[in-house]
Amino acid sequence: MNTFGENIRITIFGEACGPAIGVVLDGLPSGEEIDVSQVLEELSRKGPGSSEMGDVDTNNAEPVFTSGLLDGRTTGAPVCALIRNPEIQNPTNNSGILRPGHADLTARIKFSGFADLRGDGPFSGRLTSALVLAGSLCRQILQRRGISIRASIVQVGQAVGPEMDYDMKKEILDARASGDSVGSIVECVVTGAPAGLGGLMFGGMESRIAAMLFAIPGVRGVEFGAGFDIASMRGSHANDPICIEDDRVYTETNHSGGINGGITNGMPIVVKVALRPTPSISREQKTVDLDKGENVKLRLRGRHIPCLGPKAVPVVEAALAFCVLDAMED
Repeated sequence: MNTFGENIRITIFGEACGPAIGVVLDGLPSGEEIDVSQVLEELSRKGPGSSEMGDVDTNNAEPVFTSGLLDGRTTGAPVCALIRNPEIQNPTNNSGILRPGHADLTARIKFSGFADLRGDGPFSGRLTSALVLAGSLCRQILQRRGISIRASIVQVGQAVGPEMDYDMKKEILDARASGDSVGSIVECVVTGAPAGLGGLMFGGMESRIAAMLFAIPGVRGVEFGAGFDIASMRGSHANDPICIEDDRVYTETNHSGGINGGITNGMPIVVKVALRPTPSISREQKTVDLDKGENVKLRLRGRHIPCLGPKAVPVVEAALAFCVLDAMED
């Protein structure tokens, strides 16, 4: 399934080395003003980054809107946008040599060997540009409703601190220098979301948000509020004391991450996402050549992003923007 959402439906399509990737948003409210320059700004945050950090060029083409927008406003029809893929010289082909950490083996099993895995095909992080585009549209609508969304990197490898401090950069540079990669954690905070969003069981906000976040390539963990740390707490500490002041009900702490029983309580929604080390590394790795039916050694060539965190920040923000707006349309 490439479609997600309850009230607003998002469909993402395309492959890394195909002509284009694209997104369809069905159910956006009509008459909403959309600033395309803001969409381009969001996409640029995921585009080419610092060469010092080892970033490689990603899809930075301008999107083409084919429906759903007229004179800068949503029409009520599905919004469809395409982003043309750049021509990649000698992309990773569909050879029988499996790359550790990638979907090469599972894709061959699932799609009977017919999957287009050039540049990771439909599993590529390139497709998250379509999510960022969709999230930018949702974010502009939310901003007019007083809701803001901000993500930042809070951990890279063993380094923990404010976003991309010296120690975090050093972790990335050290991994890159050794032909390796390093994992990271991105934290996203949504402020201004009203109480009452979400629902029961599978319609709860944690369920919706986690499902969306796990669709982002490289995500291996999602936690809300205190997350896994809550397992070491007593209930007297984990429970958020409830207060009222000037008719406003709030909690003194936010271990629940702004959600109780799958429904927002009006406090900031706080989510953390754990990202695996980038699977493409230049170190020699053990693997299998399916065509020859034998064990082999593989060393990937070219430049590879040593850490997913920096490029994941706008993607995580986009995912939260979609989930919040989708819930607000209940």
